[in-house]
Formats: sequence, structure tokens, C-alpha cells
Amino acid sequence: MTGYGKSSAVINNKRITVEVRSLNSKQLDLNMRVAPQYREREMEFRSMIQQAAQRGKIDLTMTVENLGGATATRIDFDLAKTYLGQILELRKELHLNKEQPASLSEEVQLLQTVLRMPEVISQQSQEANEEELTEVTQVVAEALDNFVAFRVQEGTSLYKVFTEKIANIRSLLESVEIYEKERTEKIRQNIIDKLTQLPVDYDRNRLEQEMIYYIEKLDVNEEKHRLDNHLKYFVETMDAEMDAGGTGKKLGFIAQEMGREINTLGSKSNHAEMQRIVVKMKDELEQIKEHVLNVL
Repeated sequence: MTGYGKSSAVINNKRITVEVRSLNSKQLDLNMRVAPQYREREMEFRSMIQQAAQRGKIDLTMTVENLGGATATRIDFDLAKTYLGQILELRKELHLNKEQPASLSEEVQLLQTVLRMPEVISQQSQEANEEELTEVTQVVAEALDNFVAFRVQEGTSLYKVFTEKIANIRSLLESVEIYEKERTEKIRQNIIDKLTQLPVDYDRNRLEQEMIYYIEKLDVNEEKHRLDNHLKYFVETMDAEMDAGGTGKKLGFIAQEMGREINTLGSKSNHAEMQRIVVKMKDELEQIKEHVLNVL
């Protein structure tokens, strides 16, 4: 289910901001970016997320902004020398200028280039004490609470969407009945008309038997009954298990069964208007399947 939650707090002259985002996914796919000084709590954060979100592609991002003045930094001299040596070697290979910079300006430019290379300069992070770790954990908890509240709000909207789509399919299913008798009579009359054009006699009793058998094969009452049961079960599952977790997968399975009955109904319809109704039901069902991925 898509969702978003954010929380921020100032702790020991640092602004800690935690953001939680999620996208649809059948399983739990968790990605965390936690500041180095708080990584000892990473497993606890992971457990908190798993309790708040059973599935979805979840991204938790923690940013730390220093509010207490200059931050201690460290230059990795060995790495800087390595970069410098490689740059000078490249200049030599490409026959650019000399092995060493010719002027102070070139030296400054070269030094700036080296300092911008990856991991040459790094901030020295102080280890967090237990009190700070506890406060940061509370910030994560608040972000997850806001995330869950967002999902609950979206879930309320989804409930209305599902209720509307199920009602639409049920209404379309009821409209099929109007064309069933018309379809049966039309099939019967077409067979009789074709037979009357043949220059041979036929057994009328046997014709009636074969016709009954053929029409029974096109009967859709069983599919209508099963589809109606699936519609009821979908609504019952929403009402009874929406707070239990795992409902999304169950609703997905029910939607698959609904699709099978609708497909069978379409293959048996043999009637233009009934097939149009089936197409409309498929459209409503596809929208249900898309939204089901948003349900836990």
C-alpha cells in the first residue's frame, strides 16, 4: 500500500528527520538509510517497520543536520595521495603540461579537485549515548505512527471504492437475466430455421433432446450463482477482517475467482449485449485488482 510518514526532532544540537515511504508490493521489501551513529538500533527499527507494514516496498530515510556549529571533519591523506598520483600519471600519459603543476594557481586547482574526490573528506560522527538512541527511536516511532495514519485514511477511501465496484458488478450481473430468455429462444429458432432449409426429414423428438442438451451447455445460472457468492464473500471479508492483517492477499484470491466466473460467463454468453455486460464487469474487476495491491 502506498503511504507516507514523517517526524523530526532536535536532539543534542542535531535535527533528526525520519521519513517513511511505501509503494505497492506483494511482499515486504524494506530499504533503510540510517545515520552511522544510530546503526546499532537498525534491527530494532526494522522490527518496528515490520509490525507497522506487513507488505509493500518500504523506504526509511534518516537525515541528520548539525545545528551546533562546525562539524569535525577528517581528510584521508593516504587516499588523497593516491588520487593525486593517479591524476599526475594521467597528465603524463596524455602529455598534458608537466608531471607537476607549473604554478601556485594550478596547485590550488589540483588540490581542490583531489578534495572533491569520493571519501577524501568525511565527517567524524560521535557515538550516540543511550539517551540519544532512545530519543531517535522515538522519532522513528512517530514517523511510523504518521505513516500508519496515512494508510488508515487511504484504507477508508479504498473501502468506498471496493463497495462501489462490487455494487456495479452485482448490478451488471442482474442485468444479464434480461437477455437470457431472449438468447435461448433465438438459438432455438436459428436451429429450427436451418433445419427447415435442409431437403431431408428429421426426428423432431431427437431434435428436442439434442437442443435441450445444447442449450443446457450454454446455461449460465451456475456461473451467475458462484459469482454472486464471490461478491458477497468479498464484502464479508472486508467487513470482518480489515483490521486482522493479511486481508489484501485474501481479497486478491477472491478477485481471481470472480474473474474466472466472469470469463466463463463471457464464453457461454453467445449474445452481443451479454458480452458487452461481461466486458463492463471485467473493467470493474480490473480496477478492484489494482486497488487490492494497496490493502495489507
